[in-house]
This record gives sequence, structure tokens and C-alpha cells, in this order.
Amino acid sequence: MLKKEVLRNRNDFSRIYRRGRSVGERYVVLFFMKNGLEYNRTAFLASKKVGNSVQRNRARRVLRECWKKHQDILPAGYDFIIIARNTINGRKCQQVQESLDSAVRKAKITKPVR
Repeated sequence: MLKKEVLRNRNDFSRIYRRGRSVGERYVVLFFMKNGLEYNRTAFLASKKVGNSVQRNRARRVLRECWKKHQDILPAGYDFIIIARNTINGRKCQQVQESLDSAVRKAKITKPVR
């Protein structure tokens, strides 16, 4: 992931939380909003409710890996915040992938199929 494709600014996070839409699933919560840019920006979060630093880092790594599969089906111009729920602990990547797939389907933001 390129540096310009990572959300870092506090104002961006606040704007997405206030005005963006959200979709919840068993292991993840997906916040999203149009950003007016030609590329997507993404952030992966895991709060202290997920566990200690090892568990939080693993949760973020799993989310990043699962998110790579969605890069081709998502249109450009969105900001995404993907938050790990505390139920993600001990789950395999396949289970998290299914939860993330379901969240993206619920959000209805995929590219039209040609």
C-alpha cells in the first residue's frame, strides 16, 4: 500500500465517522465515504478491546491481507476505515475474509460488472 493510500489525518477520521456510512459484520466494522480523489485511502484499526498489542497487530495484519482481495472490485475515490471487533481473536483468515466480503456487499459500493 502506498503512503498516499493510507488515512492518517485526524480530521479525515472525524469526517468519516460523522458523515460517512457504516456497515457492521461479525468480525469487522466498515466505515466508508467518498473522498473526491482518484484513489482510495484506507485505515485498519483495532482498539484495546481486541486484546494486547500482539492480538491487535495480528488483527490488523489479517484485515490488511483480506482487504487486498477487494482492491479490484472497489471503485476509486473512497475513504475506508476497517475496524476489528473483539470477536476477531483466534479466527482464521478465511472467516475474517467472509465477514469482510459480507460487509462490502452490504455497503453496495462495488464496481458494476461488465
